Amino acid sequence: MTRRAARIVALLIWTVVLPLAHGVLPWAISLLARRHGWAGGRPGGWNYLALVLVLAGAACIIWSLVVHFVQMPEKVELEWTPKYLLRQGPYAFTRNPMYVGARTLWLGWTLFYGSIGVGVGCIVLWLVAATLVRSEERRLEARFGDAYREYKEAVPRWLGKK
Repeated sequence: MTRRAARIVALLIWTVVLPLAHGVLPWAISLLARRHGWAGGRPGGWNYLALVLVLAGAACIIWSLVVHFVQMPEKVELEWTPKYLLRQGPYAFTRNPMYVGARTLWLGWTLFYGSIGVGVGCIVLWLVAATLVRSEERRLEARFGDAYREYKEAVPRWLGKK
């Protein structure tokens, strides 16, 4: 697939699928049970503070997308393991910025909606991400060898100091 076609597909996924999964789904789940901190159908002041996490998570995901767009080769093969290893942008701080962004976003929605159901969804997302990352790391190490092992030594899986 050409770089242009891959960008179009990615934009569709990022502008339709991800907002549904990380915006509409938490909202819909929050309607299933009581929203803690809400009164009269509106969030309380403390709930609004959680939108900082929502924005931070969304920004991390968007930043990751931009870095991918810039580094994307001319020909793109649709496969789970990319042909290029990213180390700049958010990838300089975490090896998994998209997962970190999604986790942060869902934590923000959990606190904003004050919803135990969204919290359960957040935990499920975290467990699924932790499982997927181990598999992805094995594939990246097989594809990039020492280059990935050096990156793995220098940059944490999630966030924090190495």
